[in-house]
Amino acid sequence: MVFLLHLPFYSLPLLFFSIFFLFKWLSTSQPQRNLPPSPPKFPIIGNLHQLGVFPHRSLQSLAQKYGPIMLLHFGSKPVLIVSSADAAREIMKTHDLIFSNRPKLSIASRVFYNKDVAFVPYGEYWRQVKSICVLNLLSNRRVQSYRGVREEETALLIEKIKSASSSSSSPVNLSEMLVSLTNDVVCRVALGGKYSESSKSGRKFKDLLGDTAALLGEFSVGDYIPWLVWLNQINGANGRVEKIAKELDEFLEGVIGDHMDRKEKESNGDRSVDQDNQQQDFVDVLLDIQTESKVMDDSLLHRDSIKALILDMFGAGTDTTSTALEWTMTELLRHSQVMKELQNEVRGITRDKLEITEDDLEKMQYLKAVIKESMRLHPPSPLLVPRESTQDVKVMDYDIAAGTQVFINAWAIARDPLLWEDPEDFRPERFLSTSVDFKGHDFKFIPFGAGRRGCPGIQFAISVNELALANLIHKFDFTLPDGTTEEDFDMTEAPGISVHKKYPLLLVATPYSFASHVLAP
Repeated sequence: MVFLLHLPFYSLPLLFFSIFFLFKWLSTSQPQRNLPPSPPKFPIIGNLHQLGVFPHRSLQSLAQKYGPIMLLHFGSKPVLIVSSADAAREIMKTHDLIFSNRPKLSIASRVFYNKDVAFVPYGEYWRQVKSICVLNLLSNRRVQSYRGVREEETALLIEKIKSASSSSSSPVNLSEMLVSLTNDVVCRVALGGKYSESSKSGRKFKDLLGDTAALLGEFSVGDYIPWLVWLNQINGANGRVEKIAKELDEFLEGVIGDHMDRKEKESNGDRSVDQDNQQQDFVDVLLDIQTESKVMDDSLLHRDSIKALILDMFGAGTDTTSTALEWTMTELLRHSQVMKELQNEVRGITRDKLEITEDDLEKMQYLKAVIKESMRLHPPSPLLVPRESTQDVKVMDYDIAAGTQVFINAWAIARDPLLWEDPEDFRPERFLSTSVDFKGHDFKFIPFGAGRRGCPGIQFAISVNELALANLIHKFDFTLPDGTTEEDFDMTEAPGISVHKKYPLLLVATPYSFASHVLAP
């Protein structure tokens, strides 16, 4: 400022005008970014205060005010919220490659060793391990090969319900039984055997999976406000993560150790090894790939990678699958007419058959519609696993910067009144006259996501759901416990990465007597 005192008085206006036009030129020469609409934000925390306990609901409310594509800030991170099918199509199809990355989330990285399929960044490692999982566990051919496992475990579920119903007049906790069903199916195909609830390790693993799902739904302040990462130590978040990660690691080490011991015995010709089940399970395949990699001096699968992939299969195959079944049965209990129509279809197709096989399912179109409608209203993961842009890009004519996180609100899209007639109503009939499916081609219905980062386990999950639901409807008449009506049935959600019922599904199951019923031709 001192130099201004030495300038002639008449030159000061010229100087100020020059500075003004210089700044004007600089501002206009820079391209103006067209950013999506944004709600007001607070310093430091940004829009974090607007997430609430159930982010899918809070973000839907914001979208109704600010539009189907919004730019929020979680702390210092720009976050794009997508709540329309058109915007979802641009993210997961038009610009799928740009948005195929995952943001680094500290809890998921710690639990999954930063080596899994769901949360690991996009790249060559992800492509290779996804291919391993699909080819050796989730392909249509593999899924069909597990048919016997699904049928056996579903039959055991039916017997458990019958036993619980005959020994007591109390309601059956169906939520708990459905978790056991999906856990046992995945255990058998991935680990080669069940870790039964009657054993200490089985109960522990089942509880650990539930704790892990809840943990992944928690917010880690350090991910979005790095200089406040120390709060995770104060509030106990770090301790919970470390405890669960350590217990999971110990269990998985035991599983891998058991498989390696068995392989060694088999190679030594030990006749004490059980020869009844010759089919390799997923862990066997991963260990074989690891051995081959060592021979080829290729470090694709380390031990942590094997453990991470096992966890991925359980996370995707148990919690979300049982949650979908739980909500389907809940909606059927709330809509007795839909339940009756489904019973008529299932029992009409099976006639006097005592057992339902997967061949019967192809004829059950209303059953498939019921499952779709339930997943429309209750997608197991309402906010799909977040993505992250790898470069600047335009979405719906808005400028999105590289490094922007993206949350796609599949729950809000599936309740959009512009896409669905009476979206809040449970009406399976809407799927009888349309080809809309959940396989990632129809962006108004994306419970499994779409594109490169869509869930590869769709066929696995649906195969379990259809068979279990058909058998439940075939074998039992279900009613609500005394004092509960369809109108006041509790629908409260539990927070977490998978949103299931806050309170377990309790119902009265009465075995259906085929001999005493004559079905119409």
